[in-house]
Amino acid sequence: MEHLGQGVPQDYVQAVKWYRLAAEQGRAAAQRTLGFMYDKGQGVPQDYVQAVKWYRLAAEQGDAAAQNNLGTMYDYGRGVPQDYVQAHKWYSLAASQALTKSESHEQVVKNRDQAAARMTPAQIAEAKRLAREWTPKSEGLGQ
Repeated sequence: MEHLGQGVPQDYVQAVKWYRLAAEQGRAAAQRTLGFMYDKGQGVPQDYVQAVKWYRLAAEQGDAAAQNNLGTMYDYGRGVPQDYVQAHKWYSLAASQALTKSESHEQVVKNRDQAAARMTPAQIAEAKRLAREWTPKSEGLGQ
């Protein structure tokens, strides 16, 4: 509510406080959103390394939006060394979860295909292998 200013004045600092409490309890949606706050510098100084940390925790639990965001961080080398193989892997994992052809699904597929255009066939094969072998990690508290 504080993040969006719904029912209360918008306060990113307070929103970060609440997201962090939930994120530290293993809540994937809170981890993803805390990563977003660091990514955009909302309520905290912009910090791509912290953004990657929180995106990764959510992505490893199978959160498709966090997987897409983590793919973007690898794609552009924000908070991590640029790595198209990892970008493609995370985009592929996010895309594989879509049940319908939503606009966000289309964007993830576009992201993956754009990364693939910058990769060698061997890199694409490696990214696909990594995506096939990937399994979500449970943080033990559900989502």
